[in-house]
Amino acid sequence: MEASANATPASPENKPSRLADMLRRILDVLLVPVLAVFSALVIGGIIIVITDPLVYTAFREGGFAAGLAEMWRTVTVAYGALFAGSLGDAGAISESLVASTPYIFAGLAVAIGFRGGLFNIGGEGQLLVAAGVAVVIGYSFHLPWFIHLPLAFFGGMLGGALYGAIPGYLKAKTGAHEVINTIMMNYIAFRFFSWAFTGPLRRPGGDAPVTQEIFPSAYLPQIFTGYRFHWGFFVALLVAFGVWWLLFKTTLGFEIRTVGANPNAARYGGMKITRITVLTMAISGGLAGMAGANEVLGLNHFLADGFSSGYGFDAIALALLGKSHPLGVVLASLLFGTLRNGATRMQSIASIPIDIISIVQALVIVFIAAPAIVRWIYRVKTTSQAEGTTFTRGWGS
Repeated sequence: MEASANATPASPENKPSRLADMLRRILDVLLVPVLAVFSALVIGGIIIVITDPLVYTAFREGGFAAGLAEMWRTVTVAYGALFAGSLGDAGAISESLVASTPYIFAGLAVAIGFRGGLFNIGGEGQLLVAAGVAVVIGYSFHLPWFIHLPLAFFGGMLGGALYGAIPGYLKAKTGAHEVINTIMMNYIAFRFFSWAFTGPLRRPGGDAPVTQEIFPSAYLPQIFTGYRFHWGFFVALLVAFGVWWLLFKTTLGFEIRTVGANPNAARYGGMKITRITVLTMAISGGLAGMAGANEVLGLNHFLADGFSSGYGFDAIALALLGKSHPLGVVLASLLFGTLRNGATRMQSIASIPIDIISIVQALVIVFIAAPAIVRWIYRVKTTSQAEGTTFTRGWGS
């Protein structure tokens, strides 16, 4: 009692500042991804140099100094074009944000699956099904825009959710592996729509495998005249916030994370594993579906064979890069969208193959997936245990 009475509370000076602590945490979380991107760009620059014949010509004809100068010129021109094409002006920024939007939706889809211990590789199929539903609603009805647009968008989302719920149900009820099921369901969607584009969905009077164009009342409106940037980007940010709120502020989100971290403990705690598994895959499919609805309502306004550019597969990398956190997924999507948009300019101006950007993206993923390599290279000490993605059920059962 005497000791307790004599104990005095620690002075405010002895307590670490909350702001300083928060800044240290942010730095610890962001340091490895930033260094990973930097390392990937450095190695990408080396690949650009060794694949440029002008560099070898400069070394052979002009000597060592001329070769080094040509190496520097090659890298600066390439990355200068990449920067100009992605962030150089208002048009470039607009296109980078447009390219990032479907990545946000698709990345969130895979991330929420990871949080639930599920590996959703069916984003491509779910995205395509959702786009098909959205485009059919878009050209089948004459409605006011405030009814038509939400109906088409959320109809596409519902299509993706139902298509994602199927492997979730099979996983929960029969134990069928969601990786195998989602891969197979991708092919079902691909083949079905390849047939539909030449059959019931083909545009009347045309030979090309494309659908009719949706009515303007179903368009996602552009924000600025002359730019393709549309409201879908802000919808994606709002959805990202909604996913964060769902995961970290609701009972369902807690259940999803608990099942993903330890399904046995979740079952012991009275959680309904079957319901949560189906719901997780349905939400994941709905998010992927939003990516498809966004593309047809905001940009293409019709659906054609070969519609997706691999968003469903790239989303796996985005979820890993973003540590399955909505904010991390948004930042990773902005990075990938920027690289993707700038790659076209780099190819046209610097004559650098667009595949170099794919190599850079792959290197970023490698370094993010193995943070110990980055910490070893740059002698970065581990100050806190970063939260990672745990595959408790996605691979092993």
